[in-house]
Amino acid sequence: MKELTTPIAVLISGVLISLSILFQGQLKLTAPNVKGAKTAVVNDAPQPTGSTAPSPTPLERVSVSADNDPFLGSQNAKVEIIEFSDFQCPYCKRLFDNSYSKLKQEYIDTSKVKLVFRDYPLSFHQNAQIAAESAGCANDQGRFWEYHDLLFTKQDEWSALSNDAVKAKFGTYAANLGMDSFRFNSCVNASTFKQEVDSDLNDGTKVGVSGTPTLFINGKRLVGAQPYETIKAEIEAELSK
Repeated sequence: MKELTTPIAVLISGVLISLSILFQGQLKLTAPNVKGAKTAVVNDAPQPTGSTAPSPTPLERVSVSADNDPFLGSQNAKVEIIEFSDFQCPYCKRLFDNSYSKLKQEYIDTSKVKLVFRDYPLSFHQNAQIAAESAGCANDQGRFWEYHDLLFTKQDEWSALSNDAVKAKFGTYAANLGMDSFRFNSCVNASTFKQEVDSDLNDGTKVGVSGTPTLFINGKRLVGAQPYETIKAEIEAELSK
């Protein structure tokens, strides 16, 4: 009996092993490749492109008065830019350095843009108020824009001076530009244009100006020393209408 049992046991064991191998092979052939499937889903997912990126938030448009402030360009230009600025503001100087000459050559001198300058002297700039008032005195002699350019170009030269010293410096600038020195200095010392500067400041605050520079391009507010390309794009958008 023992002699029969042993071969049968061996045979049964062999059959079981064969079935096990076959079954495992079937599992390996039919089981899904989970890792491969997951990778395929990720690779097939659509990727965002420039054409589907969200558009920038449109600029707010508000009603802004040009008042009777100095301007460059044609009175009838299709695009009006009203700039609220501070002669002592470093960001205003950056805007002047990077964009003013390009804007003038490309749009102002070609009668496409009218640029209006309004004062917004910030209280923490010690000489901003008197600089704005002195620019009014220069405007009174028909030399506003030459004086405007000089104040920004030489900002580092006068911004930290004492009150008396800055008045003397501004007097020198006026004389160098051919203004009547006595008339200019008397105008500055009498704070002749203080009320006008304060009026600009109040008007700016009413339309949401809280810092400088702030531009209104046909009423669309653009804040900060934006790259020229940004300003140009807004101008072109208005010209195309």
